[in-house]
Amino acid sequence: MQCFVYRSERKPNSYLMLPVKDDFSALSDGFLKLFGEPEFSFEFDLTPERKMVQADAEEVLKNFSENGFHLQLSNEDKDPFDALVAEGKL
Repeated sequence: MQCFVYRSERKPNSYLMLPVKDDFSALSDGFLKLFGEPEFSFEFDLTPERKMVQADAEEVLKNFSENGFHLQLSNEDKDPFDALVAEGKL
């Protein structure tokens, strides 16, 4: 499966991963306000066995099937996104 990676224009070291290029339909308006305009960074072939630096490939694939995306955040940027998840707005 292809994985398309976008970096945040507002949050350094925060990345959005999608299974379909430029398909942001699974993202809420609140998410996009915090994340900013997603900037395409690169794509790669994602398999369950793939070694990733800051994510687990199986978790990314699970998030793709359950949520339509995977979000990788730097530690300092997790709080605003955690609040959106808790409120069911993400």
